Order: sequence, then structure tokens, then C-alpha cells
Amino acid sequence: MSAPIGNISIDGDRMWATIMETAQIGGTPKGGIRRLTLTDLDHQVRDWFRSACEAAGCTVVVDDMGNIFARRPGRDPALPPIAIGSHLDTQPTGGKYDGIIGVLAGLEVLRTLNDQGYETNAPIEIIDWTNEEGSRFAPAMLSSGVFAGVFDTDYAYAREDREGQRFGDELTRIGYKGDVKCGSHALGAHFEFHIEQGPILEAEAKTIGVVTGVQGMRWYEVTVTGTESHAGTTPMKLRRDALLGASRMVAAVNDVACAHTPDAVATVGLIESRPNSRNVVPGSVFFTIDLRHPSDGVVAAMEAETQAALRRIAAESGLEIVIERVWDSPAVRFDPDCIASVRRAADLSGYPSRDIVSGAGHDSAYIARVAPTTMVFVPCEKGLSHNEAEHAEKTDVVAGANVLLRAVLETDQRLAERAGRGD
Repeated sequence: MSAPIGNISIDGDRMWATIMETAQIGGTPKGGIRRLTLTDLDHQVRDWFRSACEAAGCTVVVDDMGNIFARRPGRDPALPPIAIGSHLDTQPTGGKYDGIIGVLAGLEVLRTLNDQGYETNAPIEIIDWTNEEGSRFAPAMLSSGVFAGVFDTDYAYAREDREGQRFGDELTRIGYKGDVKCGSHALGAHFEFHIEQGPILEAEAKTIGVVTGVQGMRWYEVTVTGTESHAGTTPMKLRRDALLGASRMVAAVNDVACAHTPDAVATVGLIESRPNSRNVVPGSVFFTIDLRHPSDGVVAAMEAETQAALRRIAAESGLEIVIERVWDSPAVRFDPDCIASVRRAADLSGYPSRDIVSGAGHDSAYIARVAPTTMVFVPCEKGLSHNEAEHAEKTDVVAGANVLLRAVLETDQRLAERAGRGD
């Protein structure tokens, strides 16, 4: 006989110790983590996760995109698993919490169920999604996108990092290209636990963010071409300076977002100038653009305005320009039943909460296309993320993990009752 849902709580000290333990894999001197996807450090943390899940009694399967699925059996194996998924890869200057707490909280949920002898109706499956960040291989959320049918595996395998290494080759190199076809099994539901990565929860003193959806976002790669020439002998009026033109373009991207405030954001996050020599006028510049807004219509308008501004600047500067859209993730609305389960779990646990739309992209944005999905947010200090100084309070992380646990167990009961299989 299983204990009542409200009487089950995760072991906060154990989960926190697990977070700190894995933070040593790729840990940086500034207290963050550099663990880019499909690197040797990613391989190391994958091995750790696999061993920990097997020690918790799970069956572990790896698909052909490197996604890791750790399954704890349920009373009825015919029911599709309820998944808890996030990612273990990081940004080049990442923190200890972004994505990571979602996977490790899932592991703690399994350990807690084992401690309590709690038998769920459906299997519970913890997932480490490959290449969520997209910092090494664009686009982001690549493998959850393959799972959801947004991308095919050939497209994914052909993605290259800035050094020309292919995703498929690197997946094979670290030994995590599995035999199971990505997306070949159904999910009964999908929950993702994450830091907010923004300042709203902290500013409003809310412990739990009940995530109702994800804003729309698009990524672009831009190449600006001028003429390399000698810095000392080329008069200013006769230069075709690609970096000067690109700098005006960066300002224009910012102006487009400011014209659609308060919800629009735009970022140039990567820029490379060539030949990158101190006494050569730059002949080529590569940079990226990230546009986001909760409305797909506004994102489309921002795209049109950005392209027009960049092409105008290029023409005025005598430069050539190529703009390529490399990723389009439409706005997402999460499942009402899953959202309600999170909201009730927060209320019953006594945690102050608010509904919130995610400004960041997450694997859940794609999984929502193929399974009922939502997310649980907790605050992070000053809203800081994608930064080695990223920090979340232990009490908040533990609270979020308890909400995750209770929302998953309520969903398990609801799905079993709908199937006529619950107690």
C-alpha cells in the first residue's frame, strides 16, 4: 500500500549533495561549470548519471541521439511512462543549476519512491536530453527536437561546431550513440524542473513558478563581407570595414527589440572578426542574433525589421551580407492538466507561487508537441543564469523538487484512473 502523496518528501540534503558532487565534473575556478555537449566532460557526467540510475534500480536505455532514459517500473507496464526530463550539458561559462537540477531532482524523486516503497501505476522515466543548450551545436534543444519530430537525425548528425566537428561523429566518439530510434516510445506526460533564469520570482518573493508556456524565439547567423586592407595605408573614406558595419548592425538589433518593449528581447551573443589582426581592416565578420517574444506575430515583425535594417546598413557601407535563419521555435502553451497538478502541489505544500511564461527555451517546448507537458520554476539569485555566478537557494530547490514529486504522483493517479487501471 503506497503512502499518501502529501506525506512523501524528498531528501533535500541528499539531493543537494548530488548537485554539488556532479558540479565537480567540469567545475570552473569561479564556481561554475563548463561541460559542453558531447565533450569528454559530458561523457563523464553521463557515465555518472547512468551508474546512479542503475544503482537506484532503473533500466537505462540510450537512443540514437544520445538521450538517456532511466526507467523505474510501475505497477502497469502497459501505461506509457511519466517523464522527468532536462539536461546535463552547460554553456561555456555555465552555472551549477541550469538544467542540471531538473535531471538530478528526477533522480531524487526515484530514490525517494524507493525509500518509501511507493509503487506508481505508470513507469517513471528520468531523461537527460542531449544538446539542450545549443552552445556547441546549433540549434538548441536538438535531440528533444528529433524526439518530437521537429528535426530528423540526418540533419542533427550533420550539425557542426565552430571547429568543424560534426554532432554525429562526436556522439559516436564518446560512445553515446545508442541503438534505439529517437522518438520511438510514447510518454504519458513530461515534467521539467528548472531555475527561472530571470528575476520575476525573486522580485515577487514567490517560491514556485507554475509555467504555462514558452515564448517564441528565432536564431540567425549573419556574415558581413568587406575588404581586408592595410590599417596604415587605407584612407578612412575608401575602407570597406566589415567590423564597423557589423557594429552598426548590432546596435540596430538592439533598437528593434526596444521598439517592441516590454516583452521583446534581442541579443547578439557571438561575434567573430576576420582576419582578427591589429593592423588589418576587418574583411569579414560573423555574428549571431537571438530574437524572442511571447507572440509569434511579434517575433515575425522583429525578424522583418531586423533584416531590413541590416540590409540597409550593408548597402550604405558598401558591404555584402548573408542572413540565415537557423532556428525557429514557436511559442508554446503547456498542458492544462499538468499545469493544474503543479499549481495544486504548490498550494498543498504551502509554497507561494505564480503563473509564469518562460523566456528561455527548454526541451519541454518540443516535448509538448508529443506529450502533455509543463515545467516547475524556482528563483535564482538576481535572475542570473548562463553565468558561473548562477545561484539558487537550497530551500527553494528542495521546495521545487517536492512540488515536482507531488505533481508527478498526482498525474500518475489521474492517468491511471483515465485508463481504468488506478487503485
